[in-house]
Amino acid sequence: MTSPTPDALLGPADVRELAAALGVRPTKQRGQNFVIDANTVRRIVRTAEVRPDDVVVEVGPGLGSLTLALLEAADRVTAVEIDDVLAGALPATVAARMPERADRFALVHSDAMHVTELPGPAPTALVANLPYNVAVPVLLHMLETFPSIERTLVMVQSEVADRLAAAPGSKVYGVPSVKANWYAEVKRAGAIGRTVFWPAPNVDSGLVSLVRRAEPLKTTATRREVFAVVDAAFAQRRKTLRAALAGWAGSAAAAEAALVAAGVSPQARGESLTVEEFARIAEHKDTEHKERGPQ
Repeated sequence: MTSPTPDALLGPADVRELAAALGVRPTKQRGQNFVIDANTVRRIVRTAEVRPDDVVVEVGPGLGSLTLALLEAADRVTAVEIDDVLAGALPATVAARMPERADRFALVHSDAMHVTELPGPAPTALVANLPYNVAVPVLLHMLETFPSIERTLVMVQSEVADRLAAAPGSKVYGVPSVKANWYAEVKRAGAIGRTVFWPAPNVDSGLVSLVRRAEPLKTTATRREVFAVVDAAFAQRRKTLRAALAGWAGSAAAAEAALVAAGVSPQARGESLTVEEFARIAEHKDTEHKERGPQ
């Protein structure tokens, strides 16, 4: 049995009315699919374990379905919206439907990939229905830019959810899996059906939970250095690491020296390595040169 929808949250008719009033048609270019089910946004907020003292940042709020549910549960919510019309309308929607929380809401009209600061207190949580076409870069950018974000729950295309949460050795383990794991413990946190969206997408959606590591990964290599190894390893994922990392290291022999020094088999492939092993490889770049001394 579904629980009754309080007036504050948006139902299917509300979403369509709001969209019609604004002249908004969801666009494929921006990967827009608006959630029209109040029970789904409540479930997302519950799964995200949003607390009364949380400062939540939301990316791509659209018409505000999830925004309103977050405002019910969190201390404050900052929404980042790129679309001119949607950004212009959201504060009025919040003020009309949840006037008592309107002062707890802030809007940043910007491309999330360019956001480097947010108004008010530092965010403690990121909760978002991310546009499918930019989900991974936006997620990684937000985790990098805002280290105060402890907990993240994102809704993404099911296939992307699988990739983000994949473990080493899995067929879908790759760049997103390793990079997300640099920041957080990552796991699948549920599936979302197609019918809760308007328009209904032709793919399934999944929830991914990311809990930031209590201690950053212990390595002398920088994030950029580690990510360079990851990118090189998966650019030619069928090749052994000795071959795949030749360009990164300067030669196959230099790649082999770095791998051996890091305790990783030169015959291994990127899909079998943990983020810690990638970090060790990054630490040992130029091992061959150091061993031979200056020429």
